[in-house]
Amino acid sequence: MSCHDQEGGAITGRGAIALVGNPNVGKSVVFHRLTGRYAAVSNYPGTTVEVARGPALSLDGTIVDTPGLLMLPAHSEEERVAARVLLQDSLRVLVQVGDAKNLRRTLLLTVQLAEMGVPLVVALNMMDEAAEHGLNVHPEALAEGLGVEVIPTVATRGRGMAELERAIALARPATCRVVYPSPVEAELTFLADRLPQASISPRSLALLWICEDDVVDEWLRVRLPDSDMQILEAARDRVAAACDDPAAEVVQRARLAWIDRLASAATHAAAPPHRRLLDTLGRLSVHPVWGWPVLGIVLAGLYGFVGVFGAQTLVGWLEGRLFGEVVNPWLASLASRWIPIGWVADLLVGPYGLWTMGVTYALALILPIVSTFFLAFGLMEDSGYLPRLAVLSHRGFRLIGLNGKAVLPMVLGLGCVTTATLTTRILETRRERLLAILLLALAVPCSAQLGVVMGMLGAVSVSATLIWAGVVVAVLLLVGWLAAKLVPGERSALLIEIPPLRRPVASNVLIKTAARLEWYLREVLPLFLIGSVLVFLLDRTGLLAVGSRLAEPVVTGWLGLPPEATLAFVLGFLRRDFGATGLFALQSHGLLSPLQTVVSMVTITLFIPCLAAILMMARERGWRTTLAISAFVFPFAFAVGGILRLGLQAVGWT
Repeated sequence: MSCHDQEGGAITGRGAIALVGNPNVGKSVVFHRLTGRYAAVSNYPGTTVEVARGPALSLDGTIVDTPGLLMLPAHSEEERVAARVLLQDSLRVLVQVGDAKNLRRTLLLTVQLAEMGVPLVVALNMMDEAAEHGLNVHPEALAEGLGVEVIPTVATRGRGMAELERAIALARPATCRVVYPSPVEAELTFLADRLPQASISPRSLALLWICEDDVVDEWLRVRLPDSDMQILEAARDRVAAACDDPAAEVVQRARLAWIDRLASAATHAAAPPHRRLLDTLGRLSVHPVWGWPVLGIVLAGLYGFVGVFGAQTLVGWLEGRLFGEVVNPWLASLASRWIPIGWVADLLVGPYGLWTMGVTYALALILPIVSTFFLAFGLMEDSGYLPRLAVLSHRGFRLIGLNGKAVLPMVLGLGCVTTATLTTRILETRRERLLAILLLALAVPCSAQLGVVMGMLGAVSVSATLIWAGVVVAVLLLVGWLAAKLVPGERSALLIEIPPLRRPVASNVLIKTAARLEWYLREVLPLFLIGSVLVFLLDRTGLLAVGSRLAEPVVTGWLGLPPEATLAFVLGFLRRDFGATGLFALQSHGLLSPLQTVVSMVTITLFIPCLAAILMMARERGWRTTLAISAFVFPFAFAVGGILRLGLQAVGWT
């Protein structure tokens, strides 16, 4: 393979600037640096499941952040999304974000991008981590060998970003050519003249066709008649007949041989700095025995920070003192003095008022909980622990028809079930995505609800928390196991990148936390206000009382909860965290015993998710599947809650 730059000036014209790269290499961090916008920056695969777009701060054009792409042909749904962008979008420049410490894997994608004929720049990211592992990479040697600009970057700290912007503005196509075995080369020449015009070069398109890329197959079949498709299929068959191995393997070997020569010339190993503690913790976190104590320590820290500090200390100060003793009484006195119309005053500061219910719940009860959760979650992301959790949990997920990669949407569901439902696209098969969505809807509480649950159970005892967790996990495993038996299909293998365990970067964690809090205030606060208005109207029309009376026999008779808890479950139809917050208020007033707290928390955890999550489920799997899941989850949650009450009473747990 030989490469050299084309002669000419800076790139001009229309089209987007696409960020492309393997999962977990920092594309979204680069996107943030180039656009000033946030695109779900995380240290594990599967975060970027849709294409994010934003105007560049210093460049003329739009930046497109594509999902992670190992190589072509694409295999997972998120890889297919990235492949469609490359094939169908009008792209001005490709910016490959690569991992300096995994150079050969990076170069395997670089070769394919270079063959596409689109102006290309390589941002060789994580140079600091490569140095920490004793790997010295020489970008100049790579640039000379590839024929494109290779810019060393540390995106989390902003290093190399100014140089990257200059390189993008001057990007040119690379004239790189891998010489493949003669049967492949012969058919590439034959196919190049018979393929329709695309945004990538005819040679690249022909290679993808020969390697049986599904996205290219789909793209060609809507543009060519059957007679032309038969000619293309005959060419592919001739390659298969002339080669002892599948065409994709033959092409891959030719690329790897060239990549090995370049990588060897552009790198050399040095004595690594002191990383013994992090490397040891990294190994322990995936160990089949010692990984579980490490997970226990992580969960204990999460419980203490979110459940105790966030849900008790911060909530107690904000809701109990600031809002309860100062702000709300002051606003109520102002309303009674200056608003002569009674229902208007009630709409603002009444029991279901915009301020006393909507704003107080959102800011005083939920905001401190989600803030501490988002901060803790960001630390786990940035440290590289989440991929290790996927490996550790792989054996357990096999029991329910999934692989360990499913832990990623499950853990994301602890932040937001709606977002997690979207990220089930990282799972390879339709069956796995369906199973994951079912379990998300059933047994994974969102951050707002989880914080309330942890705060309420933490105020009772550790045993109450263990009972709740044990029941929820048992339900998840049982329902998942049964669903895996009933839903046809096979489980895919676990293929996941495990980054080194690292010290979290404070600025990166704070940026992610701030962006998620911005999302919470922008998306969730209006929902609380809308919910308050709806509850106010239901109360004024008497429908809230009717619903409470209809649900009261189940809530009081079967679950054994006080009549006041009925309203919380009615509100749970609007948002599950509404219901959890209503139960939190009952406990604060001493209306729930320890047994009733545990039963109510299990039931509300297994309750149907919020309206936004249901709409996302319908978007991903259709209304028929969504309604079927909801029809199962709702009665099942009450059934489990009642059985748990009877069981705890039988053993004398009160």
